[in-house]
Formats: sequence, structure tokens, C-alpha cells
Amino acid sequence: MKLTTLWLFAIGALLACTAATQAADNARTRRPNLLLIITDQQFSEGMSCRIGNRYINTPGMDRLAKQGMLFTRAYAANPLCTPFRTSLFSGHYPHQTGVQTNGRGTGSHKTLPCLGTYFAKAGYETGYFGKWHTPYALKDSSESGFETVHEKDCLYSTKRIVTFLEAKHDKPFLAVASFMNPHNICEWSRFQKMGSGPLEVPPVEQRPPLPPNHASPENETDVMAFMRKSYQAHRLFPVGDYTEDDWRRHVWGYYRLIERVDAHVVKLLEVLEATGLDKNTVVLFTSDHGDCHGAHRWVQKTVFYDESARIPLILSYPGQPTRGQTCDHLINTGVDIGPTLLDFAGIPIPNALPGKSFRPITEDKTRKDDRDYIVSQNRMVQCVPIDGVSLTPDGRMVRSARYKYCLYSEGKQRESLVDMEEDPLETVNRAADPQLREVLLRHRGYLREFADKHGDATAKSMLDAVERDM
Repeated sequence: MKLTTLWLFAIGALLACTAATQAADNARTRRPNLLLIITDQQFSEGMSCRIGNRYINTPGMDRLAKQGMLFTRAYAANPLCTPFRTSLFSGHYPHQTGVQTNGRGTGSHKTLPCLGTYFAKAGYETGYFGKWHTPYALKDSSESGFETVHEKDCLYSTKRIVTFLEAKHDKPFLAVASFMNPHNICEWSRFQKMGSGPLEVPPVEQRPPLPPNHASPENETDVMAFMRKSYQAHRLFPVGDYTEDDWRRHVWGYYRLIERVDAHVVKLLEVLEATGLDKNTVVLFTSDHGDCHGAHRWVQKTVFYDESARIPLILSYPGQPTRGQTCDHLINTGVDIGPTLLDFAGIPIPNALPGKSFRPITEDKTRKDDRDYIVSQNRMVQCVPIDGVSLTPDGRMVRSARYKYCLYSEGKQRESLVDMEEDPLETVNRAADPQLREVLLRHRGYLREFADKHGDATAKSMLDAVERDM
């Protein structure tokens, strides 16, 4: 081979290597795409990677967990659809948005920018597909920030988001896929009560067993005892006379609905891989709240039991050093998801947002959790009168590393305290236990601190009332 040929060959190899290096550098430095996947009414452990595949099989969610980090202590800001979703898309707590129920609330959210607007202003292409259920005007891009919108059921939303993902993108994108299931468990008990249903149920021996914490907790608060009776008497939640077989049928149906939505997750992951978008897309998977599916003889959500308030959260992105790992840091998904997505996009996180990004945790699992606690909120309005009494109590939950403290605005016994290390199934309320008096007072202090810092007047009023009665 002539010297000139060798020289040209060496130059060509050097240029090819330089181009490859430049391409890799560009991939590392360009702003990532962001895909937020939200299911509806899925409890934290509702995946086969968490509870095994004997009764449920979720390959899509399992794949995400293998590719990313799964958070085991992620809690909803409010375990109900509209309050949580308004919190997530505003980045503020429900008492700050004025949305505490599935109604439109006080309208305070109008002064708070919607998440999509931050990304649209930063040059991101924005798309929203599926269930919305917030008081923001989704189809008004000046209010929601989402330019491409399709607010329909799972099937058509999946088709539309696939089309969106497969299109040519000149800019990075934020896409939200918001699916309805397993929320249809709300209809499941009603269908079965009427002797009909959309699925053929197998024999009892093939159904999942009762949750190990199916019984009501010991020493529970007056509010929870009342609300359970009220819900079980409500025509929308007809489970008051459920037998063990009925409850096992209910759990079986719930798992089937989780599998249905997982099929859509599988499809999205396949599209990302087929289009090469997986090389530069951050995927964040979560749910708006959980479902008790028989735990504590409770159906539905709205309560602070872990089955209702603790939700799945998985974060996955290319080159992630914590692939396949779990993390027990405390996360409030209502206020922390927005800052996390902004962090990945390189968009400054507004000082007004009370949450914080959990991206750093996924880059170094050895980081110490710098939070002592998180707070969740609720207002339980979906009830019917019992013996002429009707309640619409407010509640606050404080979750620390070891304990869960709850306080309600009604009843004589208003507080609960559970040692989540010794009693993770929340079977005994130890608020009156003298051995945990110091712990109880510390958690009251946490809630007082939160109320003062974030202007939660309702929490202050509840604390004042319980302390007056000491």
C-alpha cells in the first residue's frame, strides 16, 4: 500500500472517530425528550416486579423498573384524582391550588402556571394524550402549555401518542400519556352487584387471596370508622355485604385492569425503541393515587392507607447509573415530579415551587434523604349519612422515615400513629400509646412546621383543636 493511501486511510479513520465522538457528545448535551406516563388508581405494589407474577403480569412496568429506579416511598399529594392532578400540573400542594375534591375548587390554581407552559416557553414541543381531570383548560395552550392535545380513552390516546412519537421532531418534546385504568375498578363492584360484568371470573381457588390486612385496624380514628360504614352503605361503593369470595373476585378484577393498562405501557416502550427515541428520552411512570382493593375492608381511594396514598414511581433514562435499583427516599409526587422534569430539561426550577427534583437520587443512590417527612392532604366528601350523621372531614398525613401520623378535623379520637417499620400493614393505631408519646408530639411538630411554611390554615386549625383537647 502506498504511503499516500496509508495517509488518507489514517485521516479517514481519525475523522470517523472524531465524528463518532462528536455524535456521542451531542447526544449527551442535547436536551432530552420527556415522556410522563400516568395510570389511574394503581397502588404502589400493583406490578409483578413487586408482588410476583402468580396473579398479575405487567411486563411493561417490570421493564421500566429494570431500566430505571423504582421509588418505594412515593406518596400522592392527595389520594384523589382532581386534587392530585392539579397538584402535579401546578407543582403546588392541594391547599395552595384550592382544589381539594373532584370539583373545580376555589380557582386559586388560576394564579399558578401549568407545567406545560414552562416547557413550551423553553422551546419544547408539548403534547398531552388521555385523561386530564384538572380545572386547567387543557385545549387552551396559553393556559395549559400543551400544543397537541387528545383527551380521549386509552385506545385512541395510545394511537395518537404513537403518531406523535413517530413524527419528525425538530425540537425536544414533553409528552404525557394519561391512561384511565385501572380506575374502572370503580365500576367493577357495581357490575358484579348487578350480576354482570365485562370479564369472566375464574373459580375462587384461582383468585388472589385476601390482602393480609383485610381487617379493620385496631383503635382506628372515629373518622375512619364512620367513613368505612358510610362508603359501604353508598350505592356507588356496594361492598357492605361482600363475602370473602366477593373480595377475592374484586382483587382479581383489579389486577386484570392493571394488566390492561400495562399493555399500553408496553406499546409505548416498543415505539421508543423502534424510533430510536429511547436513546434520548427520559421516561417517568406513576399513578395519580392507589386503590385499597380490600385492605382494611376499604374499597376505592381518598384515604391515607398505603394502598390508597402510596403510588408507583419509576424514573428511567439513558445512561442511568442506578438501573434496576430501588430507593426508599420520601417523595411527594404532586410537588416533586414537576421540578424533576424541569431539571432534566435544564429549565430553571421556579423558587415558588415547594417541591424538589429527585433526579440527583437516581444519579447517586448513596445520597442521604435530606427530608424528615412529607405531607399528604385529603377532604373526604364522598359519603352518605349514617344514623342521621354526615361528615366531610379534612385530613393530613405526615410520613416520616419510620412513622405515619394522621390527623382529622372530626371526631373524639382524631389522631392515628403507625410504626411503619414494625407494622407496615397499618393494623394498629398507637396514637394513645404512652411509649410513643414523644414520637406523636414530634409528628405534630412536623405538621405545624409544614403548615407555617406553606400557609396551610386548615392544618393549623386541626392542630389547635387537638392540642386544646389534650
